[in-house]
Amino acid sequence: MAVGMSGPRVTHTAAVRALPDEAGGSQAVEGPATGVDPDDLPDGLVVADENGRVVCFNEAAARITATPAATALGLPLDQALPLEDLKGRRWWDLTDPYGGLATRVGQPERNLLLPGGREVLVSARYVRGTPTGPVRRLVVSLRGTEARRRTELSHAELIATVAHELRSPLTSVKGFTATLLAKWERFTDDQKRLMLETVDADANRVTRLIAELLDISRIDSGRLELRRQPVDVSAAVERHVQALIATGQAPGRFLVHTRQPLPALWADPDKVDQVLGNLLENAVRHGEGTVTIEIAPAPAPAKSDENGTAVTVSDEGPGIPEESMRRVFTRFWRGSKRGGTGLGLYIVKGIVEAHGGTITVDRAPGGGAEFRFILPVSAPAYLA
Repeated sequence: MAVGMSGPRVTHTAAVRALPDEAGGSQAVEGPATGVDPDDLPDGLVVADENGRVVCFNEAAARITATPAATALGLPLDQALPLEDLKGRRWWDLTDPYGGLATRVGQPERNLLLPGGREVLVSARYVRGTPTGPVRRLVVSLRGTEARRRTELSHAELIATVAHELRSPLTSVKGFTATLLAKWERFTDDQKRLMLETVDADANRVTRLIAELLDISRIDSGRLELRRQPVDVSAAVERHVQALIATGQAPGRFLVHTRQPLPALWADPDKVDQVLGNLLENAVRHGEGTVTIEIAPAPAPAKSDENGTAVTVSDEGPGIPEESMRRVFTRFWRGSKRGGTGLGLYIVKGIVEAHGGTITVDRAPGGGAEFRFILPVSAPAYLA
């Protein structure tokens, strides 16, 4: 196949337009009819003709392989894309697309290596004139591994965090139960009660961690289920405040402002409790001074004609550094005071967004952190 060229971009486009179709004519891949230029594709595209020579090498392929398109065009495919598998074997020798089984239609995506050990995700499609005829065109897709590597790193970090968080309470549970079983009669009732209370607290900690992991799995897969029913946000806030006071917090540390009338909110009460509990515990643990909770009506996110409820939790502590605010709702983010899994705010964001709401973080008037989330009313259609 003759490929005319007056420059890298023109060569590339002309080559793509000149690809032969199964009838022996030509097939337009880029042009006014489709409006698609191979360089507009987000993934690398490499096309070889029936002789195995490269006739298309788009900009993404050039970026991924670090090979200029002008250099690759016209070369045999195995020279333009010298791929090896993870065992160092030459990929095109192994797959033999032009001389292999006539029933093959392509290669599924797999991880291969470019010269220098750079990883790339490669898939291929064999275009034949007839179902078992010779390959008339070989279309190869290339993708970088950065996104997959970030995902794998996130999963590895999650596993490491879970293992670390589970080790401490399980070690405590195992130690106390083994001690009680071996020396039950040597301890007083008060000592036994203290040990069992510790075991109970550690078991609750493990249960919470498992619940967080399940929430993360559902949020990431889009399977977080909501059981909507009427929710009294003011009463829910009051319950959490009283629970914190019962654990030893001073009653004067909390200030609740409610602006009436509030719209009737339909949400998952358990999930709303989870959001409020996390935000209030963060304010108490990481903040200082008075923790202020404001509840007020607000326009629903992205629906100015619908009502919503806004809840703002702020403190008077040192706040969150400006450079960290973009990472607050990511996995494993922790404030200046270490502690916890760093998953709570990630889950909070997922729950709020599953309700169709929004959550933001800013600097509070008193200098501390200010978290504000808005939930739409989301009343059932029969109440509208």
